Amino acid sequence: MTACNDAGTAGENNAEETNYEAGSFGYDVQFLNQHDSIVVLENGDAQVIVSPKYQAKVFTSTANGMNGKSFGWINYKAFTAPVDDHMNAYGGENRLWLGPEGGKFSLFFPKDSSMVFDNWKTPAAIDTEAWDVTAKDTRSVTMKKDMQITNYAGTTLQIGAERSVNILSAQDIAQTTGVSFDTSVKATGYQTVNTITNSGQEAWTEKTGMPCLWILDMFNPSPKVVIAIPYKTNATGKVATTDYFGEIPADRIKYENGVLLFKADGKSRGKLGIGPNRALPVAGSYDAQNQVLSVTVFDVDSSGRYLNQEWNTKKPPFSGDAVNAYNDGPLADGSQMGPFYEIESVSPAAFLQPGQSLTHKHAVFHFTGNEQLLDSISRKMLKISLADLKKAFQ
Repeated sequence: MTACNDAGTAGENNAEETNYEAGSFGYDVQFLNQHDSIVVLENGDAQVIVSPKYQAKVFTSTANGMNGKSFGWINYKAFTAPVDDHMNAYGGENRLWLGPEGGKFSLFFPKDSSMVFDNWKTPAAIDTEAWDVTAKDTRSVTMKKDMQITNYAGTTLQIGAERSVNILSAQDIAQTTGVSFDTSVKATGYQTVNTITNSGQEAWTEKTGMPCLWILDMFNPSPKVVIAIPYKTNATGKVATTDYFGEIPADRIKYENGVLLFKADGKSRGKLGIGPNRALPVAGSYDAQNQVLSVTVFDVDSSGRYLNQEWNTKKPPFSGDAVNAYNDGPLADGSQMGPFYEIESVSPAAFLQPGQSLTHKHAVFHFTGNEQLLDSISRKMLKISLADLKKAFQ
């Protein structure tokens, strides 16, 4: 049986009467109920927490009910911290941001300002403001937000955003992934459909600038998490940009038979990206410590023009990535937001006339259980065996 609950009915799941362990889905339901009117989508043991209040994000999911492992990273301390002028990092295993972050069309820096941290500010509509629920049923919820954001070029963009989250049945997961599995594997999956509309009177062009859709998945690291990103081997040019925050150390990144491998233990800050000419519409990770295989599937337009998001106005504005991955780690002063790691997908630049829309789909799947079956899923979807993932950074 499927159900869709808000905070009031989530308590009827006896969530408030049980002391759940930290790291469990029930623990996160109890915590978020203290701060939010969450929406819980259910399909048997598979459950997903969605938050209209916290910018329409998916906070976390599980494949095994209230006592099951909670897959998303939640920054518990942020909920009672003072509002931050730059970014309020509540966490969440799937959130919608808009880009570009940097570059000549940046949405995060005032016009003509220096691209340094003091001037960096996340737009409120994707940082602190609630979204409106426009539809909700037993398997999905749809939310919207009207935004007005002035970019680095000085253009005020009128943006209508809509986002739906749909939990998937086992049959949906098998059909979407092309993978079949038995009851020895627990699985959860959901798809997000993300749309922006030019709701203003002016076309979004190379002169005015334009946004893009940016989906970021924040997961919990362990010493044995490896990110795997398959890529096209028959394309020209470099495989990946690996120096967003300084060059990623050689002992943390590998290229193996068309798959980029990236150590994601939350202990060394680094980000990489793969451009649309190399990108494939899938990325994932394996946590060998907890036997969790996570896979994301998303739209990629190999001929699309992707916005450069680096804090740099000199690089070509349409030289950006379609897929990114990030491993958190301590800053120079020893402080750290996480630890967590991220897998991200980005839409092409939204060259839209007034009234036109751009949609970007991004799905998340988690599989846990029989490692032999997990291996077959990894081989099919990520083009690499679990054995190769486990030994990559030993």
